[in-house]
Amino acid sequence: MDWAQILVIILSVFLAIFLLLGIVLAVLLIRLTQQIRSVTMSAQNTVKGFESLAANVSKFSSPSLIAKLVFSQARKLKKRKGEKNV
Repeated sequence: MDWAQILVIILSVFLAIFLLLGIVLAVLLIRLTQQIRSVTMSAQNTVKGFESLAANVSKFSSPSLIAKLVFSQARKLKKRKGEKNV
């Protein structure tokens, strides 16, 4: 056997190994991207849920905060009027 033929055999073996490794890595990358996609979708759904919750809380908390502020100011006025009358 000539050295050139031996070199061709060695190179073809390495090429086959790298080809198989490339296929395996491509399959693993495809699986990884699918998992990342599912994680991002669930994260988006969670964020949407928190956004709607925050919107609902802000709808109900704004009137209650305003009412609390009005009542506290009314109490302060009553205390001041009470101090002036005494």
